Amino acid sequence: MLLTSKNMKDSFPKLEAFFKYANIGMLAIDRNGKITAINPFALNKFGFNEFELLYKSIETLIPIRFLHNHPILTDSFSKNVQNISIDTEIELYGLKKDGTEFPVKVSLSNYYAKGEQFTIAFIDDSSVNTNAKAEIVRLNEGLEATVKQRTRDLQETLQQIELYRDQLKAALSFQKAILDNAGAMIIATDKKGKLKLFNPEAAYNLGYTQEEVVNICTPILYHNLSEIEKKRVSLLGEFGICIKDDFEVLVEKAKRNIHEEEQYTFIRKNGAPLPVLLTISAIRDVIGEITGFMCIAIDISERKKAEEDLHESLKKEKELGELKSRFVSMASHEFRTPLSTILSSAYLIEKYILTTDQPKRDKHLQRIFSSVNLLTNILNDFLSLGKIEEGKILVRSSSFNIQELMISIAGDMKNTLKKHQKVRCFHEGDPIVFMDNSLLKHIIMNLLSNASKFSFDKSWIEIKTVNSEKQVVVSVKDYGMGISVDDQKHLMERFFRGINASNIQGTGLGLHIVSKYAELMNGRVECKSELEKGTEFIVVFDKVSIS
Repeated sequence: MLLTSKNMKDSFPKLEAFFKYANIGMLAIDRNGKITAINPFALNKFGFNEFELLYKSIETLIPIRFLHNHPILTDSFSKNVQNISIDTEIELYGLKKDGTEFPVKVSLSNYYAKGEQFTIAFIDDSSVNTNAKAEIVRLNEGLEATVKQRTRDLQETLQQIELYRDQLKAALSFQKAILDNAGAMIIATDKKGKLKLFNPEAAYNLGYTQEEVVNICTPILYHNLSEIEKKRVSLLGEFGICIKDDFEVLVEKAKRNIHEEEQYTFIRKNGAPLPVLLTISAIRDVIGEITGFMCIAIDISERKKAEEDLHESLKKEKELGELKSRFVSMASHEFRTPLSTILSSAYLIEKYILTTDQPKRDKHLQRIFSSVNLLTNILNDFLSLGKIEEGKILVRSSSFNIQELMISIAGDMKNTLKKHQKVRCFHEGDPIVFMDNSLLKHIIMNLLSNASKFSFDKSWIEIKTVNSEKQVVVSVKDYGMGISVDDQKHLMERFFRGINASNIQGTGLGLHIVSKYAELMNGRVECKSELEKGTEFIVVFDKVSIS
């Protein structure tokens, strides 16, 4: 008996649904290379109608240059008496009715009907599946052992049941070839939604065994309920009907013979999401009554991941562009004043040639030193920000005397403070701590520099360190202009400048860098401030985290 589209439709309505609605090309070939059945997907892909191809040679669909070594035309596959699946490795092309060629991927499988051997060819347009090629190869390799074992089991069973009709043998073989080699999740239900078929691909992707779900559950088991609710609302707007049953929401369009490929998120047994493209079709008997539904789902997680990666890259590129733009604007503004100061002071020093002009020279030299220090600090801020963004800052902890470090920093920065400003250092507890000396020094220098800039001449700045049993706390306190409550919410943001600091030079990066350095050391930054009364920045490090 030849398995044609017509007699398959008459005898096997469920298989006909597989054959008719599968989104992959399928055709059956007899031992003479004649096409005995071809599904609508393949007809559409090659541009023929069914009557133009039935009982025609398979050579009709193969370019002349491939006829000598095409797998479908060689004897090696037809001589293999086992019912196995072969996934070709060579580059193949199909030939459309209009003469154009397109790259294809072909999977082959044998089956028998009434003692006669047939070949089933699965044909997929590889020009639209390049992103999924590696995944399909991996899945086919993983399924190969299972296919072989199950094929052996099937052969043993068929040998024991000699009275089975040849038609049933052909149906089982054909069904298995489709289910095990289609590269998609194929799931069938009865008309009320109870699962009747759950192919190996579905079991592999969703994590459920067939025994756990077949005749027990409905597809709602692995569907995202929020997506079903959106679908319910969509159907209300499209058809003016409110469907209460969740399964009926899924199959409403299939019942209306509307076959759409829609994106859903399946939920695996372990709770992980699985994005898929899903097509649902109604299975009908010979008189057109619905007996069940067929669901074919394709895993698109790799494509989704690629889209998310692209979105994240575009987001980072946008942030980088904004950062560069703000850097250029900030650098242009902040570099202009110190450079102008250096230029004018150097010019004036050249004019002071008398010995009595030494005080004037000293004054301008100090202005040059101050401007150079300012430029150095700005460049250091930008360099530090770049290293933080690139993840190049590493924490290297060691034991050192924190009290001596604070005194050393105060001494080093004495010449950068405003006129007559003084620094007082206080310490409580054991002076020996285990932290990153370099990062802590940078944090204190930045806070001390800010305290000086935003305080008045002749004011005090206090540095206090406390080494307790559980924490190391470092604070820098000034008695300057203070920070408003609204501004305190944004202090750690890049380039942020307080509303009362617009006339004071700075990049707005210092506190952002301090917060990032503190995070790297598992610390946190707190701020206490009141306008016109001063500001205290407190950095708290948990000893468990830093030891």
